[in-house]
Amino acid sequence: MYDDTIAAIATPPGEGGIGIIRLSGPDAAPIANAIFRRHRRPQAAAFDLAASESHRLHYGTIVDPSTDAAIDDVLLAWMRGPHTFTRQDTVEISCHGGPLPLRETLRVVLAAGARHAEPGEFTLRAFLNGRLDLAQAEAVVQVIGARTAESLRLAVSDLAGDLTRRLAPASAALVSL
Repeated sequence: MYDDTIAAIATPPGEGGIGIIRLSGPDAAPIANAIFRRHRRPQAAAFDLAASESHRLHYGTIVDPSTDAAIDDVLLAWMRGPHTFTRQDTVEISCHGGPLPLRETLRVVLAAGARHAEPGEFTLRAFLNGRLDLAQAEAVVQVIGARTAESLRLAVSDLAGDLTRRLAPASAALVSL
């Protein structure tokens, strides 16, 4: 069930300078290849994202493959698993942050083969793939919802694994019993 490719808008709704669409899964690169046109060297051979260096930004245009119509100029980040949040191949598309560019970019991503992610599914994949333990997965929500500097500090500490390390002796004692 968690070996497909998922996508979702990763930034809050509303208008802003930047909005991000995140893809995670085995088809992240092929899906991005289908909808992304690099601006550099237009006469060069077709761009193969999976063959490019990991953890790099690429400047280009998102297009609707069915019409070849441009949707938005974007920065596309390619990150090869397992060195990602989900430990899967990941693409993040930084669009202009209005609702329409984000919605249209997500539409073509889904039409190209991704499934719309459920709420929290990126963090669930990080947990299931061993990137986070349960305390760290819960800390993601705490970081997002932090309202004070102290609550943010504690949540970031838990996200870094401090709570798990503090509980390790008690856990070991319980297991040995």
